[in-house]
Amino acid sequence: MLRKCPGSQNFSQPKPEYIKCMNCGSEIEIWTDEVKVNCSYCSSVNTRDSDECCLDWCKFAKDCVGIELYNKWLQNKKKK
Repeated sequence: MLRKCPGSQNFSQPKPEYIKCMNCGSEIEIWTDEVKVNCSYCSSVNTRDSDECCLDWCKFAKDCVGIELYNKWLQNKKKK
């Protein structure tokens, strides 16, 4: 049985984080499984500071978080 690594918990059990909008400076919510988010105040697109996570390089990523979450992560990165 494959055990889940600590890094994948943010994807299998996402939680909200708060960042400042790069355009207007408002505090906005972004979930740990999201790559980008639109500001609810000025509608600008904001992205995470870090572009890389374990899903980008780990050979067990698909098995660890599941193919659906893995594909969602890849699609969101392409849209970025």
